[in-house]
Amino acid sequence: MGLGGRADEDPQQTAAPALIPGRRYVFGVLTVIARYRTRPGEGGTVAAILEKHIAATRAEPGCVQFDACRSRENPDEIVLYEKYVDEAAFEAHRRSPHFATYIEGQVIPLLTERTWQRYEEILPAG
Repeated sequence: MGLGGRADEDPQQTAAPALIPGRRYVFGVLTVIARYRTRPGEGGTVAAILEKHIAATRAEPGCVQFDACRSRENPDEIVLYEKYVDEAAFEAHRRSPHFATYIEGQVIPLLTERTWQRYEEILPAG
């Protein structure tokens, strides 16, 4: 499914991005943006679970950044902004015990929608 897809898809099966000539990219660093839509009224519960997951994820050796943001307009919408040193670090994150406990075991059952996409960083010209 191109650069991203549903979070239950194997990240190994996604295609490499098409590069634009003249742009500078940071290879290796992987940015993932995940979007969650919870069942009505479950945004607070998911946010509380994510507080624990954020702390555990930020302690991973391959995690560069991990932030969760809850929509002001719709508190049942949450976005995760994740950066890993490389694809292997992202895969290790998805296999971690805290991912299994918090995301697979507690968050996913409260969601109506869960998607993610992977991005390569573009550097400024110069």
